Amino acid sequence: MTSSLLMPSRRALRGSAPTCADVPGSTAPTHILDWRHHRVTELLRTITATPEGQDTTAHPVGQLETLRRAHRTITGAVRPVYSVQDERPVSEVLRRGRGSCSQRLAVLEAVARAGGTPTRVRGLLVDGAFWYLRFPRMRRLVPHQVVLAWPEFRIEPTPQDEHRAARWLSASEIFGDLSELSGRNGGGFTNSAAETLFEALSRTAIDWDGVTACPADRGACDLSSHVLADLGHFDSRDELFARHGQTLCTMARLLAEPILGKRDSNRRAALVKTM
Repeated sequence: MTSSLLMPSRRALRGSAPTCADVPGSTAPTHILDWRHHRVTELLRTITATPEGQDTTAHPVGQLETLRRAHRTITGAVRPVYSVQDERPVSEVLRRGRGSCSQRLAVLEAVARAGGTPTRVRGLLVDGAFWYLRFPRMRRLVPHQVVLAWPEFRIEPTPQDEHRAARWLSASEIFGDLSELSGRNGGGFTNSAAETLFEALSRTAIDWDGVTACPADRGACDLSSHVLADLGHFDSRDELFARHGQTLCTMARLLAEPILGKRDSNRRAALVKTM
């Protein structure tokens, strides 16, 4: 049995979920993705800086390389913790130097928007059992549903691929397509060790749709069995949370955040989600 007391009163899912075609994405700043803040713009300048003496005209930093650099920089600069405030502005996450998996994904989105790359999110309702291995002694306090905002980035064709149309790239594919990532050594994402979903992006396939799988001896890459519902696409995570709420109710977040917001996610002793 998992906890429903910690969860908000979930709105009934009415009508069809927003489809990809209906959601163009955006580069606009939002409450969460406040990329005009100097902390975000300074981070972008650091990420896109070229080595001294290199011709920036001949060797521009492309969209995909910027995302990869941003991921590596955020991994080192923002310590992973068990924060439960999904709506915390990115500038505040950077000020604190620590954030949950969801908050660090938001930093990645903000950097992308600051650099002119439109983003949007896919909303997924994930089974709380996905986090059982991380909290083996406190399963009763794990919410039975977790609202996950999974980013997507609009990538324009490069001069070498002018014939190709712009495409939406899931966060799962920043470091390669899923089939390529699933074949790498190291296994899939188990959600049981120090690594969070954010770190795992760079080394293994994170597949929410069941289109790939790691070799049998390397652990699971197909996470689709944990998805309870596809909430559709949204122009921003702000819109997703406004419509479907955060995972925990307001009172639970207020009580838990002062403790969990400073607890390193490398530690297992926690009460709620790592996202």
